[in-house]
Amino acid sequence: MSQHPNRFAFPDAPGDLLGAHISTRGGLPTAFERASVIEATAMAIFAKNSNQWVNKPYTAELRAEFAAKRCVAPVMTHASYLINLATTNDLFHRKAAAALIDELERAEQLGIHAVVLHPGAHMGAGVREGLDQIARSLDAIHAATDLRAVTLLETAAGQGSCLGCSFEELGRILDLVDDKSRVGICIDTCHVFAAGYDIRTRDGYERMIDEVERFVGVENVGAFHLNDSKKPLGSRVDRHQHIGEGEIGLDAFAFVLNDPRFRRIPKVIETPKPVEHESDRRNLATLRSLLCA
Repeated sequence: MSQHPNRFAFPDAPGDLLGAHISTRGGLPTAFERASVIEATAMAIFAKNSNQWVNKPYTAELRAEFAAKRCVAPVMTHASYLINLATTNDLFHRKAAAALIDELERAEQLGIHAVVLHPGAHMGAGVREGLDQIARSLDAIHAATDLRAVTLLETAAGQGSCLGCSFEELGRILDLVDDKSRVGICIDTCHVFAAGYDIRTRDGYERMIDEVERFVGVENVGAFHLNDSKKPLGSRVDRHQHIGEGEIGLDAFAFVLNDPRFRRIPKVIETPKPVEHESDRRNLATLRSLLCA
């Protein structure tokens, strides 16, 4: 077991940090009203339209309102789905790098500590070349900015040429990045299950964490996305399901929630929302029922 404390933990949090990815419909500050309804103690949002390269800058009034209404300490943003730092297209790569800089700057302006990023897809260039390019891209982004907001590379389900579907791949990126203080990882339970990590049993869960420790370091896990999976183990298909209603079941979530190595690390759901508040409340209630006293 790692002897290093988790550098992303919120040590002063009164309890565990559970919440959801929350809509900002009606403006960014409205997310806190929704967070209160579901009694979230952690949350994730999009800092801008996730399907556009360029968005309007924040106004001073919006930043002030966001700060005034903030009622949750750990807030993360999720970077645009358009960003692919491993792309083989030079124009798209320049756009991706500029977009991630914008995401990090927006997080900084809002007082948000982390941006969760899908590592990218190598588009046929090969795994090693893709991982190396992601690391070089992060180095260039870090050199161009002086920010406290960090990038958390999210585990991938393994579809197509997507990178980061193993902790060995994520570990290579972290090893290659010069400023390691500005990167960490986010573990998505649905994605790791789809990638072939069988976390349904205690032994399987511990084997995964052993791999996390070997390649990444437990202290570099900055967040969890807690999602059940509609698809079976090793499917390499990313389809989220309500907690306990998919192929993963409840035990894996109890392992995460009660693992002292990840205490006070933000954990958010990205489960379906046919009825927004009702669905989030139900899934969070299920998770809270798994917490040991």
